[in-house]
Amino acid sequence: MKATVLVDNIKGCGLNGEWGLCVYIEYEDKVVLLDTGASNLFVKNAEQLGLDLKKVDFGVLSHAHFDHADGMRAFFSTNERAPFYLQKDAKENCYEKFWIFSKYIGIPRGILEDAKGRIRFAEGKYQVCQGVWLLSHTTEGLEAVGKRNHMYLRGDKKEDGRSSKKWRPDDFSHEQSLVFETEDGLVIFNSCSHGGADNIINEVKEAFTGEKIKAIIGGFHLYTRKADEVRELARSIKSTGIQQVYTGHCTGDKAFDVLKEELGDMVHQLSCGLVIEL
Repeated sequence: MKATVLVDNIKGCGLNGEWGLCVYIEYEDKVVLLDTGASNLFVKNAEQLGLDLKKVDFGVLSHAHFDHADGMRAFFSTNERAPFYLQKDAKENCYEKFWIFSKYIGIPRGILEDAKGRIRFAEGKYQVCQGVWLLSHTTEGLEAVGKRNHMYLRGDKKEDGRSSKKWRPDDFSHEQSLVFETEDGLVIFNSCSHGGADNIINEVKEAFTGEKIKAIIGGFHLYTRKADEVRELARSIKSTGIQQVYTGHCTGDKAFDVLKEELGDMVHQLSCGLVIEL
């Protein structure tokens, strides 16, 4: 399989970057688009790299945040046939919240209705096609991660038969892992890994019993974490037995340096235009 980074925070290969992530994945006879970044930049970068978005067979949204979803309308206008897979709990309800102040950080308003003919919903361990899977979180207690990161959901819970507008910490039930089977083992994509990169690897190990995990690719949401926390995570990742780590976007430069100290040559930096062949 071959994965080309269309959008990341770090510029590269003459391409502009932005706070977001988008990856063009060629696997067997399929082309998969993971996320769409925060704008239509992924379309421009794909053109510059000579990659045809019209060839995409299906898209996947890793989770319901703007920096991965705001290019969805641009994708639908560029590719008029490919379905786009979201977790069943992906809704227009994600916010960043500090005390009484809140900011919407979710998917484009109205996209679920406007693009309902293109959007598909997945849950649990869901096979998209031969060798390609989507996997929901199974780790408990992820609300604590949402609270720590000031990420909240609003509404959608029913109380006494009525919709509630109460705030609750994000449990990342809208986040999913994209998993590919390869001859060398499973390859995991999870663009922000809010559920914890080590937890995600272990979720995949549990869902695919006996399978070797080759690599995990995506952001780890560590840019606000202290060095000791990053070091602990790195050691936990290493203990899973995974062979390669490709990370960027919300990982952050300082956290990447710590990961490099702990994981050495098994960790690699994402950047625009990077090509990963596994």
